[in-house]
Amino acid sequence: MATDSWAQAVDEQEAAADSIGGLTLKEKPEANGTAAIATDSSSVAAKSEVQGEKKPADEDDKDDKAAQSLLNKLIRSNLVSNTNQVEVLQKDPNSPLYSVKSFEELRLKPQLLNGVYGMGFNRPSKIQETALPMMLAEPPQNLIAQSQSGTGKTAAFVLAMLSHVEPNNKYPQCLCVSPTYELALQTGKVIEQMGKQYEEVKLVYAIRGNKLPRGTKLHEQIVIGTPGTMLDWCSKFKFIDPKKIKVFVLDEADVMIATQGHQDQSIRIQRMLPENCQMLLFSATFEETVWNFAQRIVPEPNIIKLKREEETLDTIKQYYVLCNSREEKFQALCNIYGAITIAQAMVFCHTRKTAGWLAGELSREGHQVALLSGEMQVEQRAAVIDRFRNGKEKVLVTTNVCARGIDVEQVSVVINFDLPVDRDGNPDNETYLHRIGRTGRFGKRGLAINMVDSKSSMNILTRIQEHFSKNIEKLDTDDLDEIEKIAS
Repeated sequence: MATDSWAQAVDEQEAAADSIGGLTLKEKPEANGTAAIATDSSSVAAKSEVQGEKKPADEDDKDDKAAQSLLNKLIRSNLVSNTNQVEVLQKDPNSPLYSVKSFEELRLKPQLLNGVYGMGFNRPSKIQETALPMMLAEPPQNLIAQSQSGTGKTAAFVLAMLSHVEPNNKYPQCLCVSPTYELALQTGKVIEQMGKQYEEVKLVYAIRGNKLPRGTKLHEQIVIGTPGTMLDWCSKFKFIDPKKIKVFVLDEADVMIATQGHQDQSIRIQRMLPENCQMLLFSATFEETVWNFAQRIVPEPNIIKLKREEETLDTIKQYYVLCNSREEKFQALCNIYGAITIAQAMVFCHTRKTAGWLAGELSREGHQVALLSGEMQVEQRAAVIDRFRNGKEKVLVTTNVCARGIDVEQVSVVINFDLPVDRDGNPDNETYLHRIGRTGRFGKRGLAINMVDSKSSMNILTRIQEHFSKNIEKLDTDDLDEIEKIAS
């Protein structure tokens, strides 16, 4: 594949991204009666709030948690298979712990049960089995839950909101706070789908740019929005009477506290709510800062934690290749490709500049290459991943934006063109695990190859070996017989 056709492939990826679109609010109410009122200018304003300025092309990709979370939602059309064990800590250890194996056991309103099945849920996911009985209990119970994208947690709290709403009361009863405009919109889509047959229940977005006249009294029962606008609507403009709120959901708490001001705004909203308001908080991770925030927001909670998944390296053969330069690393990569059959591969680089250079070089060698990096918009990234997943490209060259959450069954080889390090230059063991964990999935054996080009990178590799207590063998890429052996 020549360079011009690689450029054409990139154009196709971007065109595909444009077709995904769909992240704009409609001015008229949806068919299910949800009111989503905003102008095009508000969409632009809200998006600029998330995307910010472009970073220099050679700068390392920062871990943009909001973008990563949105990306995971866009690329996952169904539930992921989760092997984590769920750990439950009840506020009252003596009360019985209920879990359900079917949605019928929850005694949902018929239109909600139909909505659940209409979304493709046949039975509750692992986190839903335990969380839903708590969320739907009478009297309502507060909950702090750890849950990644793809586990059905959005559907779970949406079901809780829709179940607790009194449709005849035409005022806000449920608030859901999300860190960004786009994430709020994704939640809104779930409400629209699940509530398709529940036409009396309406939805409105509290986002920057959705300007309502002063003195407006909202008639929608569910309000989804970002913390700043939600706070203004509750206190400054009084569009919402916080004392009438029955359910308060704070989604993506770990993303929330990474954004300046959001933590304080969320706490101020929570303090306006009545004591009997049900508080539900969700986070993908539970670092100490997230945990402290959660405990300030949610009084007397039940807690659902995922026991840390033992992402096993047992199914992955690991090797390293000694090189002296970027060009030697590229030649080693070409030798590997020349010796073994690779269904699909992911190649990780430290900077966008290296990723761009490598993608160009590989395309000149005739490889079908996709390039993924942090300056691309989230929808563009989703389109690139979709093309790779569908086999349109066989090699995905990427920076860290792609290390987590992307499951492509055909990926048989992961190559660390640059070893992962943190800001201080120390080995980033967690990122290493996430990177090479893209292979060896779905019960198949995987292959991870690390490029080492200096004493310092050899030191990094040695420390990674020690951390995981796994031997990483040396591979001579000039010996074709040796390369062929690793594929057997």
